[in-house]
Amino acid sequence: MIENKCQVSVIICSYNRARYIQWALESMDGQSLAKDRFEVIVVDNNSTDNTADVCRAFIDQHPTLDLTYATETNQGSSFARNHGASIAKGEILVFMDDDAIAEHHFLERILAFFDQHPEAVGLGGRIIPRYIPEEPKWMSHFVSSLVGNFDYNKEATVFKDGKYPLESNMAVSSKAFASIQGFNTALPGVKGTIRIGGEGKDFFYRLMEKGGKIYYDPGVIVEHVVETEKLTREYMFRVASGIGRGERVRIAPEGNWGLIKKNGEYLFKLGASIVLGLIYLLQGHPQKAMPVIHFRIDALKGLNE
Repeated sequence: MIENKCQVSVIICSYNRARYIQWALESMDGQSLAKDRFEVIVVDNNSTDNTADVCRAFIDQHPTLDLTYATETNQGSSFARNHGASIAKGEILVFMDDDAIAEHHFLERILAFFDQHPEAVGLGGRIIPRYIPEEPKWMSHFVSSLVGNFDYNKEATVFKDGKYPLESNMAVSSKAFASIQGFNTALPGVKGTIRIGGEGKDFFYRLMEKGGKIYYDPGVIVEHVVETEKLTREYMFRVASGIGRGERVRIAPEGNWGLIKKNGEYLFKLGASIVLGLIYLLQGHPQKAMPVIHFRIDALKGLNE
């Protein structure tokens, strides 16, 4: 059993989400886990909206919640997550997005899982999109991962075949985090108008390379707020191309051969997406066809920028 009083540190990195971060904080305040067993750290990553005011007001209005507001001026979620981890007191670090809403038993389930699986160094859970106002007609299972939809398995299991937790719902022991020196800041996530993604993939791959077991538990659930009016073609390109950019950075040590192999993988996935697009057309869902294909084209462009 974990014996420290503050067992869990929840790190929420925020960039201009004043509109929704209160929902995330309210979900923390409403946790079934006793409040003296966890802390919440909000790391404001250069927000230009009123995120600071929202957080400070929440601190004043919820004195029983151990909530810290911090700032990180180096732009990018990897910098912000590392900052949060550097001031965390818990033996388990939980990372959640500023537009995510945790289920009532979220932290209690995470603690129970690590207690029952002492060999686990990391954990990911289910992410359910909360579309506002509703899911777009063009959205499909093959594109929804770009907005955080994630349900790896119906039962708790070890991640296999290159799979790993997504950033909106992931946990790791503080010792494991320190053993790989946190997130790779060469993969910062969003930096200005450019996205260089894959920071979560890189993080968990490095843990796996050290022999760490990373689990998935479908009972560890958050909802992820998705404003459908923001899902423009430009936005989807930025997210998908960011995956390709991140992969280019991640595989750079492999040299040209690594890039050739990754291009082959991406071209294969593009071919598969074209087949899926044709299937959607034949099924009478033409609006779902092109987003699937654009996803793979955009990732390929990002890889080769």
